[in-house]
Amino acid sequence: MIKVLVVDDAAFMRKTIKMMIEKKGFQVVGEAENGSTAVTKYLECRPDLVTMDITMPHVDGITALKEIMVLDPKAKVVMVTAMGQETHVREAVMCGAKSFIVKPFKEENIVNTLKNVSAL
Repeated sequence: MIKVLVVDDAAFMRKTIKMMIEKKGFQVVGEAENGSTAVTKYLECRPDLVTMDITMPHVDGITALKEIMVLDPKAKVVMVTAMGQETHVREAVMCGAKSFIVKPFKEENIVNTLKNVSAL
């Protein structure tokens, strides 16, 4: 079973992602509401994959991505972003993100993306 850490400042979005992926066989091993908590949870949970919102208070997703990649260069992080944030997506990919998902997304998009990234 693929273990996932879900990071988003919106509790509703974390719950939505968790619901969508758990019914497809993924195991959500942790949740975080900002980038700082995401790094701590990454070390605690050691997930196979991370879904990381880009725009969050305190510490944003790109900063958290950079910190996670320093701790674990093999980390598999999928960025979750709103429409119109292409420059942030490019920066995230250059910093080590394996893929991205644009909000609003369909269930099959997130599941397929996570399956593809987990196979890398």
